Amino acid sequence: MINWSVILSIAKTHLLSRFKQTVVAALGVTFGIGSYITLVCFMTGLNRMLDSLILNQTPHIHVFNEVEPSKKQPITYDKALVSGFNIIHSIKPKQNQLRITNALPLMQYLNKNPDILSVVPQVKTQVFYKSGATEISGLIIGIDPLKESRFSNLDDYILNGSSQSLLNSSNGILLGSGIAKKMVLQVGDRIQLITPGNELLSLKIVGLFQTGIAEIDDSRSYTKISKVQQILMQPKNYITDLNINLKDIQQASRIAQEIATQHHLNAVDINTANAQFETGTTIRNLITYAVSITLLIVAGFGIYNILNMLIYEKMNDIAILKATGFSGIDVQYIFMSQALIIGIVGGILGLLLGLGLTLLIDQTPFNTEALPTITTYPINNNPVFYLIGILFALFSTFLAGLLPSIKAKNIDPVSIIRGQ
Repeated sequence: MINWSVILSIAKTHLLSRFKQTVVAALGVTFGIGSYITLVCFMTGLNRMLDSLILNQTPHIHVFNEVEPSKKQPITYDKALVSGFNIIHSIKPKQNQLRITNALPLMQYLNKNPDILSVVPQVKTQVFYKSGATEISGLIIGIDPLKESRFSNLDDYILNGSSQSLLNSSNGILLGSGIAKKMVLQVGDRIQLITPGNELLSLKIVGLFQTGIAEIDDSRSYTKISKVQQILMQPKNYITDLNINLKDIQQASRIAQEIATQHHLNAVDINTANAQFETGTTIRNLITYAVSITLLIVAGFGIYNILNMLIYEKMNDIAILKATGFSGIDVQYIFMSQALIIGIVGGILGLLLGLGLTLLIDQTPFNTEALPTITTYPINNNPVFYLIGILFALFSTFLAGLLPSIKAKNIDPVSIIRGQ
């Protein structure tokens, strides 16, 4: 039977007798794990921030009604011309509103779908923003402030004011920071809109928002749905867009296709709308994990080299152990124990080092006009990363100690003593 107390005692004596080498080996694990934790927490936090920046502005499914030419023209219904080859020039879209037909019943129907988390209506229209002699073309979106705040985290992007301010105002508007900057406007000022009907409407600025996406900040504004319906002189059931969030984003493509087929509407899923962005995120994640794993592997090779040299220096000790009755497997366990002790100590110190560095980064100021609501560098302190770190420390040190320990196990004590 293996006497673990004796084996661990000998392993500890070997490690302490070569204290500097032991410290170097442990520091190799410590800095490897610490660098891994710091890098993966920072990079995944950064990726998550960039993802939210884009994805908060993009629903899982966007449903709208696009005016387009009819797929079948009247000439194709003439039986006498069916077998002929017909050429039609300058096809024009039919006169049709951008509204979603029966939008309110459709919302009720979609909300009953167990895969759908929420459905938020919007009314969009093109306008001109006017302040003095300055005019800027843009888009005003009618929203339900409370639903939109929960749906797209709108409040996270508001510099001054809040979605509640818009809810409490009958004539208020949330204005993009780019528009406000160009027109030298601030909260409390009034801005005039030239509507599609060429009417002039004055609204009070109750808040400014900034998403960090210039295309949005320089053109977009929000007001209540009822106000945009009033601008367009439309009834309360006039809805131009439905934004849908799902319980499982992976189902977006399938559900979007079902909605488009069943209700004859345009339905664009988030993967289609952000195909290039998704590709960039995947590449960034691959680079992050590749570099992190490389750091751990390099630390493992360092441990292997140190243990290998330790065995050469301990040849006499190994011969004495075997001559006094220790078996080859006992010797192997002694050196494996040394490797695992280094892995445990170095791994724990590495986790503490990584945690300290991530907390330091998390408190480091990060100020940029593109992301006004972000005040410090983003960190994703996911416990899974720490679990992976300590498991990899143990696994790498186990492998690093395995080959040297097998070599120690097979050493012939007679040849060593005779050589001495």
